[in-house]
Amino acid sequence: MYYYSLNEYLKNTFGEKVYKISLNGGMTCPNRDGTLSSKGCIFCSKGGSGEFSADKLLSVTEQIEQAKKKIKTKTDCKRFIAYFQPFTNTYADVSYLHKIFYEAIENPDIAVLSIATRPDCLGKDVLQLIDELNKIKPMWIELGLQTIHKQTADYIRRCYELEVYNDAVSALKEIDVTVITHIILGLPFETREMMLESVKYAGERSNGIKLQLLHVLKDTDLLTDYEKGLFKTLSLEEYIDILCDCIEILPKDVVIHRLTGDGDKKLLVSPLWSADKKRVLNSINKAFKERNIEQGSKII
Repeated sequence: MYYYSLNEYLKNTFGEKVYKISLNGGMTCPNRDGTLSSKGCIFCSKGGSGEFSADKLLSVTEQIEQAKKKIKTKTDCKRFIAYFQPFTNTYADVSYLHKIFYEAIENPDIAVLSIATRPDCLGKDVLQLIDELNKIKPMWIELGLQTIHKQTADYIRRCYELEVYNDAVSALKEIDVTVITHIILGLPFETREMMLESVKYAGERSNGIKLQLLHVLKDTDLLTDYEKGLFKTLSLEEYIDILCDCIEILPKDVVIHRLTGDGDKKLLVSPLWSADKKRVLNSINKAFKERNIEQGSKII
């Protein structure tokens, strides 16, 4: 069977390699600033999952140029995805969002503008701005759903109901914006069946999906529960087995943006095997071969 990888999608859409640049818009999160909670999601680092993004004190243009210089040492890629990553990137006054998003999307080397946010931070004024931007270049909105199960959502302090996600997806589809949903595999107390239910649910509603291994990081409340022995993280073999099942149940036109994820090695507590990226990718490729899973575009 074939799955639609991000590399294939970009090649089919743009006819060339497109490299992602992680940008920092300098925002926070309603789950951090006391609006909903002051603790944040239980797994989220102090950097708001933006340990690999640029310095927020730099302008958007400066961040892009700095990233391009680093990328030139690895690849001759000439077009880029501007990815606003840390925290909640629509959680600001729309005038500020207008400024930074237009600065990114009007850069001639930017092919796509991708924004990671919460589904409860997409008000009418923000959606109007996204609609405007989407008429200039493709817009991707990445929503951190993580799970469809209320008990888990409450435990991880997601602080919004599933219906909020559904409404956000509907609103984005009405303006023809690409929706990418983030799902975490290995959340505490979830069974394989629960994880697959979340993946199936997201896949039926999204244009793309990011599958992320649960990382236990330093200075998080998740670490406290892990050290108490309340849950275990997945082994490499368990993760890959679940990952293969996920690929097999996803709709064939859903673009798979991520098969795993990198935790900051300075913060990572568990699972330590995830820090060996080469081993992880080789193991995934081997398992895919054994289960006749190939990336490609024959399905489209």
